[in-house]
Amino acid sequence: MRVVRSGILFAALLLAPAGQAADNAAIKEKAAVCSGCHGENGISQTENIPSLAGQPDQFLQWQLVFFRAGSRKNDQMQPIAEEITNEDIRNFGAYFSQMTPPKAEEDKDPDLSKKGAQVAIGRRCASCHTDSFAGTKAVARLAGQREEYLVKALHDYKAGARVGGGVAAMADVAYHMSDEEITAVSHYLAYFR
Repeated sequence: MRVVRSGILFAALLLAPAGQAADNAAIKEKAAVCSGCHGENGISQTENIPSLAGQPDQFLQWQLVFFRAGSRKNDQMQPIAEEITNEDIRNFGAYFSQMTPPKAEEDKDPDLSKKGAQVAIGRRCASCHTDSFAGTKAVARLAGQREEYLVKALHDYKAGARVGGGVAAMADVAYHMSDEEITAVSHYLAYFR
């Protein structure tokens, strides 16, 4: 029931006029609270906390709706998401999607990246996340994301602790991945340029 209600709510959010987050001082002020965990300019410096900069607008909105509805769980995000309005959700999505995404650092383990590239090809990651792994619409940007966060996210999908949109493709993909594959593909994506 909650997921259906979340989907209906999200559809209503998309039909509403989009906010002008980049030019709005109020949304910048509200989004400043996010920097405590998600980093200055939306680029996380904290373990297991994702970078938000450059994530697709709809993806960010979906995640906030999932947190607010309780279908995605996190002790820090839950109380925050419960307090934000539909307008805030639209504005946060627009605001962070317009920021410059994190740039991958120099790859410290190219051999692991080669293995990860093979996993990404075998699991058809690019079919949803695009060839550049920049994401699109309601699909997450993976390129340059924190490596340990990607590992955590895949393990959460595999264990059924995290939900996705649509037909739950991520849960199906992650369920069949070994720990070694999760480690390799997470490394590859974190250092993808």
